[in-house]
Amino acid sequence: MKDYRQLLLANRAWANELTDERPDFFERQTAGQKPQFLWIGCSDSRVSPEQMTITQPGGMFIHRNVANLVDENDLNLMAVLQYAVTVLQVKHLIVCGHYGCGGVMAALKGGTTGPVDTWLANARAVYREHQDEIDALPDDTAKANRLVECNVRDQLVHLARTEIVQQAFGCGQTLYLHGWVYGMHDGLIRPLLEIDADTVLDAVERPEPAHALG
Repeated sequence: MKDYRQLLLANRAWANELTDERPDFFERQTAGQKPQFLWIGCSDSRVSPEQMTITQPGGMFIHRNVANLVDENDLNLMAVLQYAVTVLQVKHLIVCGHYGCGGVMAALKGGTTGPVDTWLANARAVYREHQDEIDALPDDTAKANRLVECNVRDQLVHLARTEIVQQAFGCGQTLYLHGWVYGMHDGLIRPLLEIDADTVLDAVERPEPAHALG
């Protein structure tokens, strides 16, 4: 693990590199932000959204939590969502999970306590909803991978059901919702589901999960 002083040195090198390429880079940053994307992802240290998508500062508004859950009782997430949709007018909302997610595995296997256990109630509900399908799979890896996919799909539907998103669609705001899964084994993002103004009612009213990718 990096010593904290190495983080500070790396930050200085990064800032110098950016200003060498564009001397006014940080001056432009202070003028405001206009990202096109809101990324709702997992807190896992191995899944950095800016790094995996090569997105520069200012290009993506980000919220991360354990197992990339969407819960209307989460005031942090709801504040981020409100600001992204109503103020920043982002066009794309992305829920991105990842294979090998410890939070999803804990929802599948149990053994958690305290705040983590309380937080994962949403993920356990996803497992219960799709338990017959998941339990029929041949091994633990296949079960966990399918639960990751079902979780992304169900969290995207939760997102589509929020009052903030419903109002945006009702006002004719251009908005697309994307459900993705990142593979740590190969670094690739796999699209699972997309919801837009033409499909939002169908997605909200029909809770069955999207078909698993191969």
